[in-house]
Amino acid sequence: MLPLSVLDLSFVTSGSTPAAALANTLDLSRHADALGFTRYWVAEHHNLPSIASSAPEIMIGQIAAVTKDIRVGSGGVMLPNHAPLMVAERFKTLEALFPGRIDLGLGRAPGTDPVTTYALRQRQEEQGHDDFLERLQELLLWETREFPETHPFRRVEVMPSGVPLPPIWLLGSSDYSAHLSARLGMGFAFAHHFANHDAADAMLSYRSGFTPSRWREKPHAILGVAAICADTDEEAERIASGADLNFVRRMRGEFGPLPSPEEALTYPYTPAERETIRRNRARLFVGAPDTVMPRLLALAEATKADELMVTSAIHDHEARKRSYELLAKAFGIPARS
Repeated sequence: MLPLSVLDLSFVTSGSTPAAALANTLDLSRHADALGFTRYWVAEHHNLPSIASSAPEIMIGQIAAVTKDIRVGSGGVMLPNHAPLMVAERFKTLEALFPGRIDLGLGRAPGTDPVTTYALRQRQEEQGHDDFLERLQELLLWETREFPETHPFRRVEVMPSGVPLPPIWLLGSSDYSAHLSARLGMGFAFAHHFANHDAADAMLSYRSGFTPSRWREKPHAILGVAAICADTDEEAERIASGADLNFVRRMRGEFGPLPSPEEALTYPYTPAERETIRRNRARLFVGAPDTVMPRLLALAEATKADELMVTSAIHDHEARKRSYELLAKAFGIPARS
């Protein structure tokens, strides 16, 4: 049985509000916990009217508080936006409150546009280059306490003390994080749902290059996929039409709320836009369980994924819950009492 997990971007839908999107995230997390999903991860995005998730640490605490067994984590914290000490403190706090249930997924992209990136980082020391590796090294040193003897940080105690950092996962949509997480001996999650890089290449490279470490003894590769499931192929296609229109608009630089199927089905697509949708459907799994299962299993086999993490851009909240319910049943995930 291949474990299933959830990546929730807290989609803001047309006719609704960001606050409602966050409330839906809490409701969906309870649903996923009862269905038997392994993890529930939330993202960090800024200045995107389509995504309400900008503070994953806060949402992780809220989700963990309303669920019982499912692991809760970040997919991910965009490390260049944060001081490593703050990340260590926040996630040690979460681990202290919910021991054994927290994941720390880290990304190296800003999760936003250049102006918002500047606003996020303007009070930080300007490095003038990609300093993800330096920040990651510092974060790990806060955990190992292996700063050099003369380093001033040796005198700083990360609070709460005596609490380990949760398991660290490096996220990526290319082979960069695959090689880095393998070399460091960490978990790896690949974003097939928006990547242009070949998923099998990244995932197999991670597995073949993995070096056991204090962080993880064996490789564990999570494959992030976009899937929309319904009771029939026809209903799934209707629901997915909103995601299709959303993708077309994103390609034009428009990041508004997720449109409804009604909006999408009356939209006057150009031939070029229909071709854009057709190409994107190669990485979007749409249909009834019997339709999507063979494709998902084939990709999981090709990438040797240890786990599938599903994100679903569905306008109607109940339809989104039903999509995850059908996938859990199709994969034979035992529900939790």
